[in-house]
Amino acid sequence: MTAAIEVRGLVKRFGGLTALDGVQLEAREGEVLGIIGVNGAGKTTLMNCICGIYRPDGGEVLIGGRKATGLTPHEIARLGVGRTFQIPRVFRRMSLVDNLLVPVLDRHEPDKALIERAEAMLERMRLIDLRHNFSEELSGGQQKLLEMARMLMPEPRVVMLDEPFAGVHPTLCKFMIEQIEAIAAAGKTVLLISHDLTSIYRLSHRVAALNEGRVIAEGSVDEIRGNPAVVEAYLGA
Repeated sequence: MTAAIEVRGLVKRFGGLTALDGVQLEAREGEVLGIIGVNGAGKTTLMNCICGIYRPDGGEVLIGGRKATGLTPHEIARLGVGRTFQIPRVFRRMSLVDNLLVPVLDRHEPDKALIERAEAMLERMRLIDLRHNFSEELSGGQQKLLEMARMLMPEPRVVMLDEPFAGVHPTLCKFMIEQIEAIAAAGKTVLLISHDLTSIYRLSHRVAALNEGRVIAEGSVDEIRGNPAVVEAYLGA
């Protein structure tokens, strides 16, 4: 079976710093791949290379077997890749409904149908009562939900989530976990970065641990939890 997303020998340098050093990863359809590592391990750089924000210095990325390396972010999005950010990137002076319509502006669908889909997505994220508010009026956690809803509007096949639980109230965190479980249950592939290891271990089918730009361990939750290299990277020798 072709992997939904495959990373082959990915390299990214910033001057004399090698942020990614030959990273090899793959995730299958419907799989949640957790990506962990201390600050500076290369996690967000990896996502930025996958979605086209950064151009890798070596290696390649395949989406559904198709080479995506060198494509622009919007071209990669059209291959079925969605992305959220650690700090939500919402359109602050636009309503919640209009935020959700942005990624589907090029769809040949009636406006009424798109608005109904946007409102249904806001209902799912418990934001429907705020649909006409500017997104800058939302709390940080609500903005993360809005960004997740906007990401889902074009119905991506691969979903990449960068620290979705950072700075989020525990009650909202529980709701976000349920939403990620629903996304995976719908057959989408999820790449999940988080420092919240409890949530990573609950959600992930497999986990990859990065350190200094390299994958130091990959396997099931139980394999990663007890891996000496992972323990050393987090706690020191």
